[in-house]
Amino acid sequence: MSSAPIHAGRSLVVDAVSHRFGPSTALQDINLDVKGGELVALLGPSGCGKTTLLRIIAGFIAQSEGRIVIGDDVVDALPPARRAVGIVFQNYALFPHMTIAENIAYGLAARGASRTVQKETVARMLDLVKLGGFGERLPRQLSGGQQQRVALARALAIEPSILLLDEPFAALDKNLRLDMQIEVKRLQRLSGITTILVTHDQEEALSMADRVAVLSHGRLEQFATPTSIYDTPATRFVNTFVGSANELGGTVLGTDGDFLRVRLDSGGDVSVRAPGGMLSEGSRVAVCLRPEHLRIDAPGEDGFAGVVEMALPLGPTVVHEVRTGTGAALKISEPRSGGSLLRAAGTAVRISTAGPGLATAYPQTV
Repeated sequence: MSSAPIHAGRSLVVDAVSHRFGPSTALQDINLDVKGGELVALLGPSGCGKTTLLRIIAGFIAQSEGRIVIGDDVVDALPPARRAVGIVFQNYALFPHMTIAENIAYGLAARGASRTVQKETVARMLDLVKLGGFGERLPRQLSGGQQQRVALARALAIEPSILLLDEPFAALDKNLRLDMQIEVKRLQRLSGITTILVTHDQEEALSMADRVAVLSHGRLEQFATPTSIYDTPATRFVNTFVGSANELGGTVLGTDGDFLRVRLDSGGDVSVRAPGGMLSEGSRVAVCLRPEHLRIDAPGEDGFAGVVEMALPLGPTVVHEVRTGTGAALKISEPRSGGSLLRAAGTAVRISTAGPGLATAYPQTV
């Protein structure tokens, strides 16, 4: 099978979109510029506004302010059926009384496509999702993963401008979820369709998306590549929500080249990034350090003191929980070689950062 896209995806612009439900603000001034053929994840906790934004793009909700632009067309006045948007819901929403072929052909029939076009498209879609020969079965005769592939085939059959995926993997078990993530990524690349994925799963967003939009309380915290989101988070929320992060209090000592030098309350100094701009000497800050950016040193070396409370072997890595002198609990991850011993509870250690600029400092709020 050729790896060339079936058709080039259209761009999507979310231009200053805000939305209110009565007195409550669900979205506030959201701006996204999605390239044609790109897969973008809307990531955030429950209630952050990501599903509301998806429904606005689809046309199910009319936003309070702003515009939705697909390609060169402002689509705010168009109903969902005329936006040529394909949607895959969390529960798949297949018609139980229809065969798989009839489910896939439903959108085409509603648009007045001839029976010949319907038949040819259904056969092509079944081959695309690797379900050739399943056309005469009913949804109840398929597994959850197979039903999801049918839902994808139905959405792609109408050749939509944008594909919208609303938490499509939430109902699947872990192994099947990974298989389907790979399958959806394959289909998205093969079809070349611009795709918006709503998820609260960080790993899903970081592994699948070309770029990730992190939302919190209706605001866009950061819109960037997965590596930028993880390595250089723009806000404290992004740092603590995406991946795992330890937080320690500290005081700014001054500048250290392009970084800030901070004295930690636990002891020791660290060189940190300050994405919000350089902070003045004496400012109180919250320093975020990822578990893999900390290291455990032998007693007597630089850093600050701690005591191991627990060791958790997780395949190729081990995570130690270490209590500092100020009572803060830190998670520190290290590679685990075969046969290596875990540090016992009660072991006194020294803790240091793995390098300058790996930690990030944010103004400390009460």
